[in-house]
Amino acid sequence: MEMVMDESMKKKRMWAYAIVAFLSAVSIGTYSYNEYYIYLSVYLWFGFIYGMCLQYGRFCFSSAFRDLFAVGVPRMAVGIMIATVLFALVSAFVSATGLSTFHAAPTSVHAIIAGFIFGVGMVFAGGCASGSLYKTGEGNGVALLVILSISVTQALFADVAGWTNKLVPESWHESAVSKGLPGTINASDGWVDQYLAGYVWDQPVMTYASIMDMSNESIAGAFVGNVLIGVIIPAILLLTIIYFGWARSSHRKKTIKEKGQASFKDDMIGFWRMISASKRTAVAGLILGVFCGLQMLVTQGLRVKFGVRNAGALLERMGHDFGLSVNGTVFDPGYWYVTTQEAQWVGWVFNKAGADNMDNIYFGFVNGIPNPAINPADWMSLALIGGAAVMALLHNEFKFKKPTLELATWAIIGGALMGIGSRLGLGCNVGAFFVRVSQGDVSGWLFGIGMIGGAYIGVKFFNWWTERKMEKEFTNCGI
Repeated sequence: MEMVMDESMKKKRMWAYAIVAFLSAVSIGTYSYNEYYIYLSVYLWFGFIYGMCLQYGRFCFSSAFRDLFAVGVPRMAVGIMIATVLFALVSAFVSATGLSTFHAAPTSVHAIIAGFIFGVGMVFAGGCASGSLYKTGEGNGVALLVILSISVTQALFADVAGWTNKLVPESWHESAVSKGLPGTINASDGWVDQYLAGYVWDQPVMTYASIMDMSNESIAGAFVGNVLIGVIIPAILLLTIIYFGWARSSHRKKTIKEKGQASFKDDMIGFWRMISASKRTAVAGLILGVFCGLQMLVTQGLRVKFGVRNAGALLERMGHDFGLSVNGTVFDPGYWYVTTQEAQWVGWVFNKAGADNMDNIYFGFVNGIPNPAINPADWMSLALIGGAAVMALLHNEFKFKKPTLELATWAIIGGALMGIGSRLGLGCNVGAFFVRVSQGDVSGWLFGIGMIGGAYIGVKFFNWWTERKMEKEFTNCGI
């Protein structure tokens, strides 16, 4: 039996080494062809590291809220908060150097609504956007369906028009038309286009530093405004709520049983134990934070080196001008992001199949739909799956899991809701929450509030659904 296990582990290690060797060959081969490909390889290797971290820390927002609301286990939710704070500290340093690639998003109630829809979806699907990527790397078929559902829904939703135009308020329509977008972009047709140009773009863009009349690039703005006020204090408040709502009762019962009473000091001890119980997620969060910050520095450095502001210029120099936006750009955030690049490759497939989807704002004006083989952000997502696979293989956690019909159905429904929420919120649990909050973007916490509320409703619905299903099964069995 032991020999069989040893042979199985050897095969898995060989597969892990093969993945690393393949990605290395891609980086070396493409760089040998053209030095501009190093820009894409930066996305590739940072994505690979993110995948390893996510798999190691079991970093999934859906699991965090499901565990918290369904069974009262706060470990993952606490770990995510710790990771957010650690990422914020690294990001503040990058911002203070003036080399940050981050841009804050418009702030309004739309972020809460988008987060709510996304939160319901990730509970239904059993995984958030980033969690589904790393679980795909573990061989999880349900997670792959979630990613496909998110991607297809985004590509369709971004180009929706027809009867949906009747749902557009006149003020949105007039504001969108007044923007004077290029003639190839039909901002007067399409619900999402008019939502973006006529509503979202009119909302204020705020960071906590700017609210306090500080520069995001200053030390005071980066560390006091965006980190202390925008991240640490809200995180401590949220952790306190989690402690009193889910962890304090069991800790005090244990303390009273041992000591006969429980004091304020004991609560402080319990609070610390709750935080320190999330070591694996916190370690993963620390590494994520460091490398997310490093990606900003490296990406901005390469932009300066090649004299560009966006990867679209590099693709054009290499002769890959198909799929560039009307502005000559492609999606090139310069930091960790999920969902947009997956929507791009589906949009590219749709376009090759004959769809006219370059006349909308999402693809045609902002992100483009370059060939996935030369799309920087796509390299990041694919490498993230590869990094998660390597970590899973090395720890004997890789296993192909075929989805059941029921799980596949929930995956598709949940993925669709996450796709819609991502487009309404201009990002997912990573791009609209984790990254934005860590950068002091006010809209990040709004999306987070909505996401938490959506997750709560999603968990409550599943509890009702499970009870209803069990009652039906018992009735059919005559129990």
